[in-house]
Amino acid sequence: MSIGPLDDETVEKYREAGRVLRQVLDEAAEKVEPGVKHLEVAEFAENRINELADGCAFPANISVNEEASHASPARDDDTEFGEDMVCLDCGVHVDGYIADAAVTVDLSGNDELVEAAEEALDAALDAVEPGAETGEVGAEIEDVIRGYGYTPVLNLSGHGVAQWDAHTGPNIPNRGTERGVELEVGDVVAIEPFATDGRGKVGEGSKEEIYSLERDRSVRNRSARQVLEEVTEEYKTLPFASRWIDTPRAEMAIRRLEQQGILHGYPVLKEDDGKLVSQAEHTVVVTEDGCEILTE
Repeated sequence: MSIGPLDDETVEKYREAGRVLRQVLDEAAEKVEPGVKHLEVAEFAENRINELADGCAFPANISVNEEASHASPARDDDTEFGEDMVCLDCGVHVDGYIADAAVTVDLSGNDELVEAAEEALDAALDAVEPGAETGEVGAEIEDVIRGYGYTPVLNLSGHGVAQWDAHTGPNIPNRGTERGVELEVGDVVAIEPFATDGRGKVGEGSKEEIYSLERDRSVRNRSARQVLEEVTEEYKTLPFASRWIDTPRAEMAIRRLEQQGILHGYPVLKEDDGKLVSQAEHTVVVTEDGCEILTE
């Protein structure tokens, strides 16, 4: 049956993206061990997604310790896992329809921080139904995380996903708010609690490896033009990693395109106090009697 405004074909594409993502996340999480390189896990996950679906909805995010999001290894990154808290966040698309999910693999001995994010996600999912306000869902997340003695990351939120758009409305806050929107049948949303033993704010770091197309226009520089052609043909408006671009002098061309406002860069987001961050995430579609978890 169709779900609200979503026809059967569209719903099945979301479901297929979710099935692939669940399989890949489980396989990739097993590879997160001390001594293994971040790049090895990222490329494994991305290659598996490309084998099993139409492609990655965004580069594999491997956020470690105080990092919360947008951390993806560079082409020559040889960083290895140690006694770290590792958040693995991946996305899959089928014909542009996106599933987004994350798990935390704890190598640091802080199991309760991981549990806080996971339990908060469960509570949020229980609250999802037509007519539920996003601020109410956020309140469920906040109550669980604070109940563990931790703090939700207040300036990160869940989000809607749509065809070729990995971050759209409605936003799902990680705290209770009076302002919000009512969820409707057919909404497809990624709910992603972040828990921290810090004060709960993230800021931008200096590292930047993920980009997306902001606007398409003509450019004169040959390398920049080649990069832009590759981006628009291969990734459209979806985020991509700089290491995915094969054009000669790609890094310089990407910087040029970013300076011209053609590409948008995503700096790594880090907890302001340098404290640990855990994450849990599922993508769901709102149904008449609650929600269907696509990435379970």
